[in-house]
Amino acid sequence: MNKLVLGVVLALLHITPTVVLVKREDAVRTILPAATGFTAREVRLSGADAHRLHEALDWGPDDGRLTFYTGRRGAATVGSLTFVRVDTPHGPLEVAVGFGTNGAVLRVEVTKATVETKAWVLEAVRSGVLDRYAGVKGGPGADVTAAPKGPALPGGAATYRGKVGQMAAYMLEQIDKGVLRAVVSWGWFYRAG
Repeated sequence: MNKLVLGVVLALLHITPTVVLVKREDAVRTILPAATGFTAREVRLSGADAHRLHEALDWGPDDGRLTFYTGRRGAATVGSLTFVRVDTPHGPLEVAVGFGTNGAVLRVEVTKATVETKAWVLEAVRSGVLDRYAGVKGGPGADVTAAPKGPALPGGAATYRGKVGQMAAYMLEQIDKGVLRAVVSWGWFYRAG
């Protein structure tokens, strides 16, 4: 009976299984190729911090934790990265966002999508949008500007509207959300830590 209920719920939610587009290990190597070692820093959000993040982005990690990975070569820090999940009506999407030591985005990779969204996400990625995030600074200020419903990223999905299909454009918006969440989280909770 439980399987039947689960099947009905999944059908109603319209979510298909998650697929890996880029393995996390490969994303880490691509984003921070100079790093020879990594450490993880987990940030547990206080109630006030979770509220602040929710107010700014209408988002917060499900478990109230953010994890940042710092890449090092010897004793020198070469950058950091985080993985951010974006929940959509079509299922989750995951982006990996890497930062240089100056707080600027180095590279973005889409690591997970769903069976249903895979073709749309791949079309979105082929558009070249991921390259446009390079150089965006982490945290409030710099390249992150205030929009009516919170911060926005320059040159994201809006740049490609009409150049990709309707569903790929929708997935571009979801990628934008993931990158924005990473950029703001990095500035507020990694840099400050």
